[in-house]
Amino acid sequence: MPFTARARRFAVPVALMLALAACAHQASSAVEPGAPGFFLGVWHGFIFPVAAIASFFVADVAVYAVPNNGGWYDFGYFIGIVFLGVGSNRTRKVYVDRVIVRRERA
Repeated sequence: MPFTARARRFAVPVALMLALAACAHQASSAVEPGAPGFFLGVWHGFIFPVAAIASFFVADVAVYAVPNNGGWYDFGYFIGIVFLGVGSNRTRKVYVDRVIVRRERA
């Protein structure tokens, strides 16, 4: 069964993202069991815009905690950015009204 054009447009970017993600790794020295976990990851993701600006002016401020406890911190950071922080789009709503007029053939 050949791929349709729509399936190819979806499959190619997904395959490229998976190939790129396969190159990612975390140094074992950056993971500690008692280090920041999920909830601090959520908090750090939520305050990312402020931390990013502050990191330019204050040497002790970073946007990401190292060392952390690994995957749970990363997941919390993702949740903090996407759903609570700059990635959320709850303040801007766009409404589009479209009127389609059909012409009758004579």
